[in-house]
Amino acid sequence: MILVSYRMRGTNEKWLPGIAHDGQVVRVPTSSVRELLEQGQKALNDAFEQAREQFGAGQNLLPESAIEFGPPVPDPDKIICLGVNYREHAAEAQQQLPVAPMFFAKFRNSLIGPSDAVILPRVSSQIDYEGELCAVIGKRCKEVSETEALEYVAGYTLMNDISARDVQLQTSQWMAGKALDTFAPMGPGIVPASMLRDPQNLTLTTRVNGQVVQQDNTGQMIFSVAQAVSFLSQLMTLEPGDIIATGTPSGVGFKRTPPLFLKDGDVTEVEIEGIGIIRNPVKQNQAKESVGSL
Repeated sequence: MILVSYRMRGTNEKWLPGIAHDGQVVRVPTSSVRELLEQGQKALNDAFEQAREQFGAGQNLLPESAIEFGPPVPDPDKIICLGVNYREHAAEAQQQLPVAPMFFAKFRNSLIGPSDAVILPRVSSQIDYEGELCAVIGKRCKEVSETEALEYVAGYTLMNDISARDVQLQTSQWMAGKALDTFAPMGPGIVPASMLRDPQNLTLTTRVNGQVVQQDNTGQMIFSVAQAVSFLSQLMTLEPGDIIATGTPSGVGFKRTPPLFLKDGDVTEVEIEGIGIIRNPVKQNQAKESVGSL
């Protein structure tokens, strides 16, 4: 079972919180996933227990065919992304291992759901993929130690950190190439931390048009989830629903020979064992207005 945000297919309604399992969804009686996380661990546990009973009794179930999924937390306070956090990725980028976590921000405009389209912007011709494990904060977190940091993680999801390399590398600050509309496909939902005990032993795989382009184990991170949460909490207060993307393995498109950049008609996939898979088509920008998720 995973915690999701959903709405009825073909509508533009507010994203509702739900729990998905085996092709069906039950509604969680709060206004949003973020609100549920703010209510604390007991509320989250109770929601999963109630959902388990409903699935068992066949009550109040929605078929996934009738709904669409959004980003698991459509309205986070913060989206914090680690850069250069896998050893082989640092090597392919010809960078020394960082002495502290390197990070940048994305924003809500970048968030899309697990099957929504990534829209190619006119400003860039070098659009890249980056599969990443994400930790979702479950309770307010400030100046916590590495040993207690995972107690503040509600669960895990995954993201494709889409990047406009030519824009990103114009300056030493990466955010311009990272924070574009639709550049954070996320999902399919949040697996509670209690159901995924070791975030540092998961296989992460990224595919483009069915071809494996990235595959590594999260144990190869330079800074673990616990280290990242602890480090960031020394700098800022982390709030329920905050998303921490933990970096990408080697195999990114701009370091291949020849480079592999995303184009209209491509399909990207990111899969992490124990969490699931997101599959996002890539489309050319045809409209002048922004295409964010909210």
